[in-house]
Amino acid sequence: MFSEKCAKKYHVKKGDAVEVISGEWKKETGKIVAVLKKKDRVVLEIDSIPQDKLAARLGKKTIKKSAANPKGGLVDRAVSVHVSNVRKKD
Repeated sequence: MFSEKCAKKYHVKKGDAVEVISGEWKKETGKIVAVLKKKDRVVLEIDSIPQDKLAARLGKKTIKKSAANPKGGLVDRAVSVHVSNVRKKD
C-alpha cells in the first residue's frame, strides 16, 4: 500500500477535459475542478447538462451554521467520480 508521504499518480489532473466512462454520470463530459487523492476521486464540473437539470440530479448537502452561512441549511454538492471511471477527452 501507499504510505502517506508517497504521492499517488493519476492519468488525469486538475483542469483536464474528461469523459465519464461508467457509473451514474456515464457519457457525460466535464472539466476536473479538484483531485481528492485520499479517496481516489475527482470532482467534476459537468458542462453537458443544463444547470437546472444538473441541480435536480445532484442532491443536497447539509451544512452547519458559520460566519459565511449564518443560517446553515442545504447546498448543492459537486459531482465526485472515481478516478478509474474517467478518461481524458481528445
